[in-house]
Amino acid sequence: MELNYDPLKRFGRHLAELRRAQGVSQERLAHESGLARSYLSGIERGMRNVSLMNICVLAETLQFPPARLLEFPTTPESEEADGR
Repeated sequence: MELNYDPLKRFGRHLAELRRAQGVSQERLAHESGLARSYLSGIERGMRNVSLMNICVLAETLQFPPARLLEFPTTPESEEADGR
């Protein structure tokens, strides 16, 4: 089955939006979660396939249930919006 959206980009964009809404910098989230800032940057740019373990770590650091990080839109968008 082929998806009509890029879940890595959607997840990353959603994570960045949630992080910014809490006024947390990428550097601070990286430090508090124990993840490398470059790895976090790759997640937010949709370049990394983040593991379930790291989704849970990020969610706990941001004080969200892990499911909240997966509540990103899955409806088709233009390819330009996803950066493809």
